Amino acid sequence: MQRRSFLKHAGLGAVATGAAVSAPAFAQEMPSLSWRLSSGFPSALDLRVGAAESFCKFVSEATGGKFNIRHYPDGEIVAAADLMEAVSTKKVECGHVSSRLYYAKNPAFCFDAAVPFGLNARQMNAWMSEGDGLRLTRELFKPEKIINFPLGNTGAQMGGWYIKEIKRAGDLKDLKMRVGGLAGDVLARMGVAPQQGDPAKLAEAFEKDGLQAVAGAGAYDDGKLGLNKVAKYYYAPGWWAGGEQLSLYINDEAWSKLPKNYQAVVEAAAMAAHAATTARYDAQNPRALAQLTANGAQVRTFPRSIMDVAFETTQQVYKDLSAKDARFKAIHDSYMGFRDSEMPWFRLTESAYGQYLGVALSART
Repeated sequence: MQRRSFLKHAGLGAVATGAAVSAPAFAQEMPSLSWRLSSGFPSALDLRVGAAESFCKFVSEATGGKFNIRHYPDGEIVAAADLMEAVSTKKVECGHVSSRLYYAKNPAFCFDAAVPFGLNARQMNAWMSEGDGLRLTRELFKPEKIINFPLGNTGAQMGGWYIKEIKRAGDLKDLKMRVGGLAGDVLARMGVAPQQGDPAKLAEAFEKDGLQAVAGAGAYDDGKLGLNKVAKYYYAPGWWAGGEQLSLYINDEAWSKLPKNYQAVVEAAAMAAHAATTARYDAQNPRALAQLTANGAQVRTFPRSIMDVAFETTQQVYKDLSAKDARFKAIHDSYMGFRDSEMPWFRLTESAYGQYLGVALSART
């Protein structure tokens, strides 16, 4: 998809969503359609769920109620683990999920979501729209008969909850931690014993199964899941998710049958909901972190020595995966090349500004 075409369509869609008076005339010429969207997130993660709900609302309003997409909670039609297959086989026309959930199917899917020491939310947006991100990920999803769109980004995440302090790399040895995907592979090489499990049964896992840590996400989501109730040490940064992009999956046959005007509305609605989701996380995470610390969470940062080991271990994991799969290597090289080109600017401006302001404001208190 060409950038100019995308922005043109986005502009048309934005006008449609903002000008209700034009919707009836537009809608009279368009067919009535009903789709189903299956969520890959539990209801407790309301900002993630809300991204898809906002998308569905935008589409309906922009088409004068002619094109309706009904949102279904995780598990009502299909479980999150099976959502990709459900969209691929057109069991549902579309779904909303984090692509890193399908790491076991193909590690390259993680580049559509988040990878260790990867892009932050703004950089991810730039890679997807101005770099090769959207083209490469669409090629990746093509065999699955899926068209993907960005639909929300959590921003940078935290490094999880631990029952003990993590002061040196040795403290990770044999640590039973709920974590998966690429992060799980890296941490396993660092001595962690990755665990899987139902997020709804974490408290039980800590009490009965000896679970000692959980990766978590960000302050708002972690608070919603009650992770502060199972461990008190809350670490930053989440080096495995500098910004987790969520994705809208659309069955390619269903997409190709949409009128061009409806396709434009879908693109614009996804873009609007995508941006709104990051804004909501940016607004809610600081408040949630304050609440967590008020309730006893002990915030810590990973020592530089651990970060260095994690970074070097990550490079070896990427090297091994690239050697096994040319497609993974191609996407990796584009993604990381874009990251490396972005960092000098971000370090000079965004990082330096934020670091100074943080110190200056702390000195006033």
